[in-house]
Amino acid sequence: MEGILIAFTVPTGKDKTKASTFAKAFYGQETSSHQGKYRYRRHGLLDDIAYKKLIRGVIIVQMKDEKKVLNFLKEHSAKYYTRVVELKEEDCKAMKLQI
Repeated sequence: MEGILIAFTVPTGKDKTKASTFAKAFYGQETSSHQGKYRYRRHGLLDDIAYKKLIRGVIIVQMKDEKKVLNFLKEHSAKYYTRVVELKEEDCKAMKLQI
């Protein structure tokens, strides 16, 4: 089974707010309020996509999800590089895919 490796970087400079906004929109976020009384999850793009995060800024997704991710990265002015990769059994398990 083939997948797409996407390496990306978002030009935020020293703007921590912009970096945080990107991360929340991309990965989602566990959030709580009132000293932990209320807990909820902010939805992110990758919540609907099977992916494996290798290191910061490097993920593997299925071929069918490539356009969604790349369009999101373009909207946030990210630089990215893609490569077609062969998914190993451990990648498929991590992404919860049928082999």
